[in-house]
Amino acid sequence: MDTPGHADFGGEVERILGMVDCVILLVDATEGPMTQTKFVLGKALKQNMRPIVLLNKVDRDTARIQEAENEIFELFALLGASNEQLDFPTMYASGRQGWAVRKMDDKRESMVPLLDMIIEHVPAPKARSDEQFTMLVTIIQREAFLGRIVTGRIVSGTLRVGDPVHCMSRTGAELEAGKITKVDYN
Repeated sequence: MDTPGHADFGGEVERILGMVDCVILLVDATEGPMTQTKFVLGKALKQNMRPIVLLNKVDRDTARIQEAENEIFELFALLGASNEQLDFPTMYASGRQGWAVRKMDDKRESMVPLLDMIIEHVPAPKARSDEQFTMLVTIIQREAFLGRIVTGRIVSGTLRVGDPVHCMSRTGAELEAGKITKVDYN
């Protein structure tokens, strides 16, 4: 998921971060970390995430790879990253050319090394399908035919069309009841 990178969208960034287990911090190799990088990284670090750093556009003549890496490390430290968070993996990429590598002298073929890094670095979600259905709702929309549409992260349990659901407040009070009419796992 892509997050907006500035303070005007702080609530949206926090909602999106609540749905993921890791972030890939995309930094331009010429520009280095920007203000929005600091904002989103700070939110991710506060949620104890261990970002994967993806230094993009390293194929350009204007790339400042070593300087950008140093700036990224300094930003992590400035934002109070733990020792574990400071030990972040870094990958190098060209989005335009469609490749990512762990080392600059690796063969530049595809984005598969980035996917491999995600599999290695991000722990698998802990399935709790034997428990009651619980979902952290992050976006609520309304559609004329379907009614209320919610997007979020399933924390536990399973869900099927026809199942009854209850919307609860943070204090546990029931706000609304209904039934599931459609499920889309995207």
